[in-house]
Amino acid sequence: MTIRVVVADDQELVRSGFAMILDVQEDIEVVAEVGDGAAAVEAVARLAPDVALLDIRMPVLDGIEACRSITASSTCRTVMLTTFDSDEYVYEALHAGASGFLLKDVRRDDLVHAVRVVAAGESLLAPSVARRLIEEYTAATARPSAARELSARRLEALTARERETLLHLGRGLSNAEIAVALVVSEHTVKSHVGNVLAKLGLRDRIQAVICAYETGLIAAGAGAVASGAGGFGAVGSPSRE
Repeated sequence: MTIRVVVADDQELVRSGFAMILDVQEDIEVVAEVGDGAAAVEAVARLAPDVALLDIRMPVLDGIEACRSITASSTCRTVMLTTFDSDEYVYEALHAGASGFLLKDVRRDDLVHAVRVVAAGESLLAPSVARRLIEEYTAATARPSAARELSARRLEALTARERETLLHLGRGLSNAEIAVALVVSEHTVKSHVGNVLAKLGLRDRIQAVICAYETGLIAAGAGAVASGAGGFGAVGSPSRE
């Protein structure tokens, strides 16, 4: 199966470079190159690609707003690209529905790997981004106790075992590792993960990590995101595992 990709970046050389790297892969086809967020949204609606690479800062419509529009109106998965290693951008992009976040200095092989990972239904963060998101952003945005209590009430919908599962997700454990910790099968873990995401209205496991910190289930700085293949923090969607 060929992975269809739209590349959106307002810098022509960057856009063309990414497109050339991807288009020479046997399993990837770049179906459009565009220079702004509005054009990216239009291209996704017209061409129905599997993945859209979106620069954060683009004219007409920025990458985050384009991501929000694309994820709300299609099944296309988005990977955000930027030169700015900023927690604010990471958090905004993830809440907009992004499935991945990469810095533009990403290696050629890692870019290709990222597209394949996201197309397969998984989520991915560059390691420096994942580390800062978990260890710094959550600490810097600690909520007042009243707000934290309100957020924590979301967890009341979960069973005790599902709360344990969310705790382990927040610590970056894989399904296999969670199965060992809970002394259950991986199939059972997949079921728990699916229930957690559904009950809390979360898109994927990255958002589950954020939720574990926001609700106070894990204290900031107490966990870490596990690294996937290629040195990236890749966390899979339970429906595709």
